Amino acid sequence: QVQLAESGGGLVQPGGSLTLSCAASGTTFSILAMGWYRQAPGKQRELVAAIGSGGRASYGDSVKGRFTISLDNAKNTVYLQMNSLKPEDTAVYYCNAPPSIATRGIEVWGQGTLVTVYS
Repeated sequence: QVQLAESGGGLVQPGGSLTLSCAASGTTFSILAMGWYRQAPGKQRELVAAIGSGGRASYGDSVKGRFTISLDNAKNTVYLQMNSLKPEDTAVYYCNAPPSIATRGIEVWGQGTLVTVYS
């Protein structure tokens, strides 16, 4: 019964910054790997960033150098710091936890938070 809850989305001008948060609840285990995905209208959901055990992070090419993912294992919360935002970053952002003991062996998705970048 693990649930993920995103927060921090909103309206921002191009070049601005936002920080997204995603907190997991319903588990006593530490979640060691989480990711951020996004989906724009009419587009496929795409990987934005992922972080694994030991803090190893990977990023989609379109956000590399602008976004930073971090994971607080004690709080089971993953963050996405987004800088130098572009209109093409506009999307619903979802956090994800892969199957693990903490998630009772299933992949878990949050409900998403909308990020709109406009001038």
